[in-house]
Amino acid sequence: MKVVIIEDEAFAADALEKIVLDLRPETQVMDRLESIEEAVEYFNLHSQPDLIFCDIHLSDGSSFEIFKQIEIKTPVIFTTAYNEYAIEAIKVNSIDYLLKPLKKEEIAKAIKKYEELQKDEISLGVENLRNLLQTSSKEEEVKSRFMVKSGQTIKTIPSNEVAYFLAEEGVVLLYTFEGKRYVVNYTLDQLDDQLEAKKFFRVNRQLITNIKAVSEVSPYFKGRLHLTLDPPLVAEQIISSSKASAFKQWLDL
Repeated sequence: MKVVIIEDEAFAADALEKIVLDLRPETQVMDRLESIEEAVEYFNLHSQPDLIFCDIHLSDGSSFEIFKQIEIKTPVIFTTAYNEYAIEAIKVNSIDYLLKPLKKEEIAKAIKKYEELQKDEISLGVENLRNLLQTSSKEEEVKSRFMVKSGQTIKTIPSNEVAYFLAEEGVVLLYTFEGKRYVVNYTLDQLDDQLEAKKFFRVNRQLITNIKAVSEVSPYFKGRLHLTLDPPLVAEQIISSSKASAFKQWLDL
């Protein structure tokens, strides 16, 4: 089985590749792609694999853009932290829709489904639609509060009081709109999967911000954006050109 992984987070791609190879050691991972642009270029130059694992949120936008630009005939297993894209996934060759954090047993079931489809030449029709709609009906799990330590006491901070999360000197800090800060026992990658997508955005490797903390956005060099937050941060916050379009779309949700 020849596989291509489309995933912009290196740690997530590493974990997925390891699970796939553990389940099917004979699998050849042909390539790992990180963006819409890279995927379109790849499929224009290479033959299509047997199976594609594809994250929906990429650094330069929604991976559905790939399927608008390239005719993909390969079965696709979508991976995402959000469940609202199942209907759109039906429009392409999707055979499964897995919610992050990915579990080995769920990936195993998805691969088995692919193998059964290949063996029995089952069409990707009504049964696929039913399965995807069942997935989309699951209640999206998002964190509504965070436990933090304040001196010798423990308290909770509701997520709507969080201005942003900042990775700094090996720890992740939660900043409230009142300017208070607390250490949280999560990585930014974990938080990115658990926070409500309409309210929080992963700006860069150091920062996830609440929409209400965005004070001003201005053009910067080479298609990048300069972000001003409230409460303010000393360090400049720059949004890369590859994320600028997705950030603007998020602002307009």
